[in-house]
Amino acid sequence: MSQPSVSGSATRGKIAKLLRDERAYPYLLIAPSLILILLLMFVPLFSVFKISLENYSMNQLYGRGFIGLKNFQDILTNDPIFFRTIPVTIRWVVIEVVLQLVFGMIVALLLNRTFKGRAFARAAMFIPWAVSGVLTTMLWLLIFNQHIGLLNDLLRKLGLIHDSVAWLANPGTVFGSVLLAELWRGIPFFAITLLAALQTIPPEIYESGKVDGCGPVRQFFLITLPFLKEAIVFATLMRAIWEFNNIDMIFTMTGGGPVYLTTTLPIYMMQSAIIEGNYGYGSALAVIIFIILMIFTVTYLAMNKFGRSIDE
Repeated sequence: MSQPSVSGSATRGKIAKLLRDERAYPYLLIAPSLILILLLMFVPLFSVFKISLENYSMNQLYGRGFIGLKNFQDILTNDPIFFRTIPVTIRWVVIEVVLQLVFGMIVALLLNRTFKGRAFARAAMFIPWAVSGVLTTMLWLLIFNQHIGLLNDLLRKLGLIHDSVAWLANPGTVFGSVLLAELWRGIPFFAITLLAALQTIPPEIYESGKVDGCGPVRQFFLITLPFLKEAIVFATLMRAIWEFNNIDMIFTMTGGGPVYLTTTLPIYMMQSAIIEGNYGYGSALAVIIFIILMIFTVTYLAMNKFGRSIDE
């Protein structure tokens, strides 16, 4: 009969000791899930980085191979479409996030007040979230339709226009039209997030403000905004990343056109990788997007001192 080795006994002893250690037990329980999450996060990321260094195109299946940084060189030195997407992307993210924050704040302040039907109004705020993205897009496509659209019909009845407008085909109106549709979908996120933060502010602080002679405007800037800072920073960051990566609504409504007026960087990446089948080039664009978002996130959080209390 064979005897267990000394090293095997020592290993089992260490494992048994570790299992008896109450401090290590919680970490052992979450370790499998943590490892799985890390694999799901980093394996696709590593694959994208790897493919970005290859000549990998559906049009040249036999020419696949390592080409170093050539995809990045082509993008940064010989791709006019890439440089056209940068201002479109910045304009899209900045306008969307600022408008969603302003209107979301107004809605949150209104819903934080006591009035008849408040519960219904709060529930109604979830409707844009409850509707799927495809259905939302179809809804707005019907609204902007040149021939049977609600918007043209309403403006004609008001006497503001005489001829129907092709809102999604006209270079002067396409960006604003898609912006409006996404605004409808984005405001509830800010409203719900800020409403939850508003309800954590103790009413006694507002009472003290009134005693000190603070009016509604001063209370907003001296009490409400400082208490909402963490929520605003978090919600703004999440929404900025979301809008930067927004593809579904813009692409479904306009396909990035006309003449690249609504082609953001992620849409260009999708067109290169998925539609044209140039996976290497599209992956290089994805890596550039990843780097931009990482720099933006770190800079934004550092500038806003996210995570520190308002007393610091």
